[in-house]
Amino acid sequence: MLPTPHLDDRRFQDLVDDAKRMVQRRCPEWTDHNVSDPGVTLIETVAFMTDELFYRLNRVPDRLYVTFLDLLGVRLHPAAAATVDVTMWLSAPQPEPVVVPEGTEVATPHSERDDAVVFTTTAALTVPPRRLAHLLTRRAGGEPVGHDEQLAFREPFGVFADLPQVDDALLLGLDDRAPSCVVVLRFDSDVQGVGVDPRHPPLVWEAWDGRGWVPCDVESDGTGGLNRPGDVVVHVPATHTASVLADRRAGWLRCRVVPPDEGYSAYSASPTVREASAFTIGGTVAAEHAETVAEEVLGLSEGVHGQVFELEHRPVVAGPPLTVEVAAGSGWETWTEVESFAGHGEQDRVLVVDRAAGEVHLAPALREPDGTLRAHGAVPPKGAPLRVPRYRTGGGPGGNVAAGTLRVLRGSVPFVDRVSNRRAAGGGVAAETVDEAKERGPLALRVRDRAVTAEDYEELARAATTGVARVRCVPAGQGADAGGVRVLVVPTAVVDGDGALRFEDLVPDPDLLAAIATHLDDRRPVGARVSVEPPFYQGVTVVARIVPRPRASVPVLQAAAVRALTTYFDPLSGGPDGDGWPFGRPVQAGEVYAVLQRLPGTELVEDVKLFAADPLTGRRGDPLQRIDLDRHALVFSFRHQVRVLEP
Repeated sequence: MLPTPHLDDRRFQDLVDDAKRMVQRRCPEWTDHNVSDPGVTLIETVAFMTDELFYRLNRVPDRLYVTFLDLLGVRLHPAAAATVDVTMWLSAPQPEPVVVPEGTEVATPHSERDDAVVFTTTAALTVPPRRLAHLLTRRAGGEPVGHDEQLAFREPFGVFADLPQVDDALLLGLDDRAPSCVVVLRFDSDVQGVGVDPRHPPLVWEAWDGRGWVPCDVESDGTGGLNRPGDVVVHVPATHTASVLADRRAGWLRCRVVPPDEGYSAYSASPTVREASAFTIGGTVAAEHAETVAEEVLGLSEGVHGQVFELEHRPVVAGPPLTVEVAAGSGWETWTEVESFAGHGEQDRVLVVDRAAGEVHLAPALREPDGTLRAHGAVPPKGAPLRVPRYRTGGGPGGNVAAGTLRVLRGSVPFVDRVSNRRAAGGGVAAETVDEAKERGPLALRVRDRAVTAEDYEELARAATTGVARVRCVPAGQGADAGGVRVLVVPTAVVDGDGALRFEDLVPDPDLLAAIATHLDDRRPVGARVSVEPPFYQGVTVVARIVPRPRASVPVLQAAAVRALTTYFDPLSGGPDGDGWPFGRPVQAGEVYAVLQRLPGTELVEDVKLFAADPLTGRRGDPLQRIDLDRHALVFSFRHQVRVLEP
């Protein structure tokens, strides 16, 4: 049996007590509150009648409560679809571009216990053939030096300075840009570096995007940090572009020396290269846990206001406005989804979609006080067929699959050998329940679709789009910015297998920021200046030494310590309360001691040092015991290093 909703949980005695407290405030000369007083008898009579009304009101089922919310413009939010980047791997390098069409389906393996979870690519992927056209080296602070001739004649040359320094770089120019591609960089013959741990070389791989160098994900490094012949497989970001460097136009990648992590050594001699090549072996494209339904026929128009059509599939996942095509003469007219019919006239081709219920509502007509009907949108002609060109259905938390689980390519794509997802899928949210809508209803009534207070801006920003984890509204600043409003947005993000977030995932997508800005722009007071942007993230690196307990596993304790620090200094789920690091809260070494000491295998925390780090460049400052943050900034875990001493 479904639980009966309580719209008001006050009872007879609660109402009597509330009335007596109000009497004390409003009429202090009334001092006799005994049951024999006629006034108290009147209070109890009214309380009894009110208690009966509350009892009847609390018998209202959820269906009618949803109707009440609908009168306020509150509708149940539909399920949100999880998204993930999937990598299409080619069977071999191809001489011509390989195209993976939009709508290609990938899935998890089907088993007796679990059904396959299907994702669909949201865009076409083109994997062009690429080769290595130029090779340069650049010493820290120096100019690039070309080695194309030496490469052609297989003459060895030093990749870095004789004693490699931080920011020494090897630059590799592809014959053109390779956005979203997987590029194999092959170093053959005489390749050797001295002094580094091949499992943890002090190198980063980056790509030029027209404005700066952005990190590349390294799938594998068969060279061990340029210590032996082998392949380096890198994932080039989608922003990669061709540009001119040292009078050579190419799609540039680079390998740069960075400071080694604590416990590891730097290069004592430069690697040498005699032969190098490059080719593409795959590409990465976004996929969504939703099925696309195309050209669905809704039915025939009855030519009346307020007609409702049911979609064959529900729920409709959140996304761009849905459109409906109505036959008109020899062509089709387009009706567009709007949030509300308010403010629309009888000639506007608009409709409202209840995505959770999978219903399309045509415009209603309301009777005015003078008896006339006022239409809030156009009505298709009677007998006209309606169809939906495209919509997406599905979503839900079942799409939040783990990394490496999307391994099945449904259907055949020429030259594509396999598929994989390097990171876990995220963003899948179940449809809103009535209980959740009950909590949101009063907020919507208070905000009333206009932004005045900081809480209004934050509530409206969350309602503007999916994919928002945290919002904070703050003053824009002083001087020329005085009076403006800054809305700081933290997007939802999914941790990797080590429990860490990527810094790139905490930077909101420009489309998400634009959607929030447009939503707030229609609801802000006249003259208010609103900017929507991400907060400032202060990178924090913890370097600690701990003593294990007897019989504790050193590798297990080290991994647990790094994970615990990464989880604690998390802007989404970290902090002392576990709901995200508080804005502006300083980082102190004392709480690091507490986090590490709570681990089961920790006997003693010997030393803790804090470093303020830049997540973009990897540079970090001097060791500290306290890092102060701007009052509107958040922390970001950056390469924590924990050394577990041998017992």
